[in-house]
Amino acid sequence: MVTITIDGREYPAEAGMSVLEVAKANDISIPTLCYHPSLRPSGACRLCAVEVPGRSTGRKITMLSCVLKVKEGMQINTRSEAVTRARTRAFRNLLQMAPQARRISDLAATYGIDPGPPPDGCIRCRLCIRVCKEIVGPEALKMEKRDSMDYVVPIEGRCIGCGTCANICPTDVIRVEDSENARTISIRSEIIGRHPLERCEGCGKLYATPKFLDHIHQRTSVHTDVKSHHHYCPTCAKLFSDRIKTVSDRGQK
Repeated sequence: MVTITIDGREYPAEAGMSVLEVAKANDISIPTLCYHPSLRPSGACRLCAVEVPGRSTGRKITMLSCVLKVKEGMQINTRSEAVTRARTRAFRNLLQMAPQARRISDLAATYGIDPGPPPDGCIRCRLCIRVCKEIVGPEALKMEKRDSMDYVVPIEGRCIGCGTCANICPTDVIRVEDSENARTISIRSEIIGRHPLERCEGCGKLYATPKFLDHIHQRTSVHTDVKSHHHYCPTCAKLFSDRIKTVSDRGQK
């Protein structure tokens, strides 16, 4: 038998036991997911970190309690700042691999660990921001730091509802939904823009937002505008353009 100290209290332990086994036998709470008493410990989840003095220098270090064997006079701390940092890293690594695992987030909450923001599908490539600024023009998106992380967020009132950001997004985290004569563009649960839709005068299809059509008109008008305007979807615009060209070609013959 040996005697060890955990969080300031002495406990007897059998030689060969792990620190985690002694803790469990004495109702001392240490988080773990990969431990099972019937199997050899692997330390895979890395949640069971404790702080102990180093063997050679005596400097305090964190080690995994499931593989750490007890020794006479061992001093163990399960609640230090270093332990909290180690557990936080472990919880966040696990949630990156299994973001939908409720058990991991619940266990983190039990031990007062902030697991950080959940994965949102955005890889921060900034393609959406760049295409909206450099190609389309409205500059409706920007990066904003929230809780020490960068997020793509909308700039109020600038979205024209073109959907280019959703088309270029490599992870499909930006969504466009056309429903009940309106188009909604969103990222995560945040609305980028919500717009009414214009109906094509040719086929009757809802195809574009008024802001988008006005934006295109402003960018393509370089001369005095004296022609009559129609709202045609791209398919009908091409169809009517081809018909006009055909009639024109016949008239020249």
